[in-house]
Amino acid sequence: MNKYSGTAIEGIHYRTGERIRLFCEEGKISEIKVLSNTPDKRNERSGYLHEIKKELPLIGPGLVDLQINGFQGYDFNNRHLTSETVKSVTRLLRQQGVTSYYPTLITESSEHIERALRTIAAACAEDLEVASMISGIHVEGPYISPKDGARGAHALKWVRKPDFEEFTQWQQAAEGKIKLITLSPEWENAEVFIRQCVAAGITVSIGHTSASSSQIKAAVAAGASMSTHFGNGIQAGLPRHPNVLWAQLAADELSCCLIADGFHLPEEVLKVALKVKGDQALLVSDAVALCGMPPGYYDTPVGGKVILTPEGRLHLAESPELLAGSAQLLTRGIEHLTRSGICSLEHAWDMASVIPSSKMGLSSARGIEVGAPADVLLASWDGEQFKVLRTYKAGKCSE
Repeated sequence: MNKYSGTAIEGIHYRTGERIRLFCEEGKISEIKVLSNTPDKRNERSGYLHEIKKELPLIGPGLVDLQINGFQGYDFNNRHLTSETVKSVTRLLRQQGVTSYYPTLITESSEHIERALRTIAAACAEDLEVASMISGIHVEGPYISPKDGARGAHALKWVRKPDFEEFTQWQQAAEGKIKLITLSPEWENAEVFIRQCVAAGITVSIGHTSASSSQIKAAVAAGASMSTHFGNGIQAGLPRHPNVLWAQLAADELSCCLIADGFHLPEEVLKVALKVKGDQALLVSDAVALCGMPPGYYDTPVGGKVILTPEGRLHLAESPELLAGSAQLLTRGIEHLTRSGICSLEHAWDMASVIPSSKMGLSSARGIEVGAPADVLLASWDGEQFKVLRTYKAGKCSE
């Protein structure tokens, strides 16, 4: 027995390759003991392969997802959303390595969005574990582009210009939990709205947009600081230059969210985004309700008739070339970036954990260090698959 009354976790540090033991007390990492400072053999393409200590798992920070629409058949945008659904999704996500996330509500009527916000807030009030994992709510729309392509699967009839009075009502319904909003700066009043949101402590992200370069520059000057699922939610055909992609890449103030599931963005786009944005590039899943479901044919409220392939690609049944959302979690993004050689395992892991945490001002941005929250993930990596073995939230292991 050691002197600690909390939790002890042993494995290989995901960045250094050292064998370590974490001690967790009162929800935080209280001590890190290095058991061996001889790292495993390293492969630049795929990170630490752990050829020496295969029996030990990797230890790294828990995953943080800024954009989750649903999981395993549960949909945050369902008209009959209940607090029990929110609780179920939260526990299921924790089993997949997620220790913090942002339920995402898309374009809909004001009444529908308000009801959903109240439901999520109620779930947090009823369940401390849920409250600890939901770091905020992401409202994606309805203040987005009305144009086809840029609008994506969002219903045109609910798309509208920014309305801060409406947004304030939503924030009251959410009990202050809205922390992130995605909008298009192509609306005439977008700049004023962005300033109002930033003043209220809301992170403003540009997405589902056909905005001009000047409109994007104005949005950044007003305080927009992120790009939602960069490279997706835009018109299919763009001018060579200027265009909405160049404008966002060139804006140093914008962090860049990427869906790296192997379907949404080609490898060259991911590679360029990482080179340009560096530590401002982060992963999101943008997972929809069919994520985690068996392959097959589905009829959905958003997207209609869709097919989920055995490979995990979700597309429209009548137009296989068109995606119908993401059916993968952050673990697939870590896998894809690492396996393809776009970045190291440790950097991909950071893109799914400490970098989004830092962007949103979460204490988990400290990662694996003494005093940081004990939001810890044990995982394995064999050069092909990244597997979650166990998840700890505030030092407590998921069931």
